[in-house]
Amino acid sequence: MKPTERFFGFEEDFREPFARDRDRVLHCSSFRRLEYKTQVFLNHEGDYFRTRLTHSLEVSQIARTLSRMLKLNETLSEVIALSHDIGHTPFGHIGGDELDRLLREDGHPFGFEHNFQSFRVLTKLEKRYKAFDGLNLTFATLEGVLKHSYPYEKNFLKTLDSSFALDKHPSLEAMVVDHADEIAYTSHDIDDGIKYSLISFDELMENELVQRVDKMV
Repeated sequence: MKPTERFFGFEEDFREPFARDRDRVLHCSSFRRLEYKTQVFLNHEGDYFRTRLTHSLEVSQIARTLSRMLKLNETLSEVIALSHDIGHTPFGHIGGDELDRLLREDGHPFGFEHNFQSFRVLTKLEKRYKAFDGLNLTFATLEGVLKHSYPYEKNFLKTLDSSFALDKHPSLEAMVVDHADEIAYTSHDIDDGIKYSLISFDELMENELVQRVDKMV
């Protein structure tokens, strides 16, 4: 499939294809629900701490900046970033691990995998349009959400291999988002940890890498 191709064809409007993808993600219910999905700290601990929604917005900002610097497609990076955690469970990674355990115990050998769940949300579970399930996003957006930085080596997705070339790396924009994700959570998890008094600023400054960065800025 071509990067801007969709599973269900329709007439494009004045927006470029990835901008339409972004708009559809921003207005879908699954994106709004990220507000109450845990990043690290549970929502009731306070309104300061990041959620999956604020994390996705921060990843989007970093990805756009990196893409601009590298002269890549900023809008494609933006929509992949906004969508990259849309299939995550409540209660953070613990929720995903528990769901994975329950599925395997129930006879599902591949368990739960949030990349694929994000793909399912975007292609099947969202019900906003009469003509199709999902949001009918472009190939490049879906590929980036599914693969992140690497080929997707999951046997249960071999039925998609003819369309998505699962053994191939995704776009550079998708790889940028993967790195933006790491930059975002490494930074804000420390920030939230300091706010919650799990770590002090003095303890943080004992880290050799932090000391090097502090001298640079």
